[in-house]
This record gives sequence, structure tokens and C-alpha cells, in this order.
Amino acid sequence: MIPLKDNIPSRRFPILTVVIIAANVLMFFLFQGAFIKDQAYFDNKVVEYGAIPYEISHPGDQCYLPGDENGALKCTTADAAERDAGENLAPTWLTILTSMFMHGGLLHLGGNMLFLWIFGNNIEDSMGPLRFAAFYLLGGLAAVLAQTLIGPDSMTPTIGASGAVAAVLGAYALLYPRARVVTVIFIIIFFTILELPALLVLGAWFALQALSGASSLVQPVGEGGGVAYFAHIGGFLFGLAMIRLFANDVHEDYESAHRVPVY
Repeated sequence: MIPLKDNIPSRRFPILTVVIIAANVLMFFLFQGAFIKDQAYFDNKVVEYGAIPYEISHPGDQCYLPGDENGALKCTTADAAERDAGENLAPTWLTILTSMFMHGGLLHLGGNMLFLWIFGNNIEDSMGPLRFAAFYLLGGLAAVLAQTLIGPDSMTPTIGASGAVAAVLGAYALLYPRARVVTVIFIIIFFTILELPALLVLGAWFALQALSGASSLVQPVGEGGGVAYFAHIGGFLFGLAMIRLFANDVHEDYESAHRVPVY
């Protein structure tokens, strides 16, 4: 399922949502060097500025690409890592932030930004830009910690806005469950467009993450990479649990504009 739009109009222009989307796009092309620099440059940025669970669960250690032919990360003490790498490495606390604005490819970036644009504007509208900034970043932090909890010794960098966006989705599911979402449904090689309840769309999304996460525990993809399903799950649960503490201007009568008058 791919959502296209919802039916709740924003009462204010979602300035922070637009800023976050712009920041992600600029990070992907200018900071990570996608389609501008070579693959080695892109990979080095991911390793240095992605959130690595091993670094988070082993304070004082850092991971780096040693430059040999096998391309495997090496994790050791921060001093030894910087000495071997020949440069200063980004501190772990910074990578937790930068990882939320980095992506592995165009589809990764585009999918996250589509979901953020559709659902983020109404969540920003429910609390204002400053509260939304805090909510978004804390959701991303919860997502990284959830992924670290599942695989504390993983040396695979976690990147993407998915965890923070998942917090937005959890918040939306709780605040606006009966909103309608225009959605593309794929059936093998065919597709159709339906208007579905937000709770169904987001509930199906979460169920897919939960099932895929459980499957990944049974059949791990290894250190080569994969989808950080538990970051998605952690972010979504954060959104469900915390949205009422942040949202102080909820559009309570969000269905009124679409009701059919009865005479």
C-alpha cells in the first residue's frame, strides 16, 4: 500500500515539516554526495555518521572502515579508531542525530518523505512547530534505542528518517483514526486506488513491520544490512504513547468538513 494523501486540511502551513523534508534531501545529495561523489565517499559518510548499535551499547568505542579489501567495519576504542582511520571520527551522540537525516537510496528517501508529508503536517498542526521538532527528534531517538536494544552488538549503521516518521504515524493513528487516506493498492501486477480509514492503513503498516521484525529474528540478514524493523516499531510505539503529552491543539472535529448533511 502506498498512501497518496489524507482528507484532513492543515489549519496552518506545516513549516517545520517542509524544513525537515528539505534537510533530508540536502543531506542525501550534498552531505552524503549521492550521485555527486563516488560510492566510497557515500559509504564512508554512512559509516561515520550513521548510528551504529555497537557504539551506543559500548560507550567509548567507535567503528570505522579500515580501508582493506573486505570492506568490513572494525570497532575498537575511540583513540585507536581515530589513530587507525587517520582522522577525527564523529562522536556517537552526534551520529544518533545525523542518522535521522541520512538515507541509503532514492526510494528510501522518497518513501520516508512521502509519509512525512502526508501525515506530518497534521501532527505538526496539532502541537505547533517547536513541540513537533522535539516530538520528531525524540521519536527518532526512541527508534535508534529500540534497534540497539534488539541488536546491541550490531556493527551495521542505522540510517534513515523511518524511525522518526514512524513516531508521526503512531501519533496520527491515535489522533485521527477515522481520517480517510487515498491509497494505492497493488495486487500482483495490477493496482487500484481506494480511500481507506487511516487506522486501517497505519495498522497494516505496523503489522507488516512487526511480522517482518519477528521474521528477521528467526532468519537474520547478517551484518551486511537490511531494514531496521525494530526502529520502525520503537518509533511507532513512542508516537502512540507520547502524542497526548505533546498535542495541545488537536483538530477534534476533523471529520466535520466531509460529513454529508442530513435533512
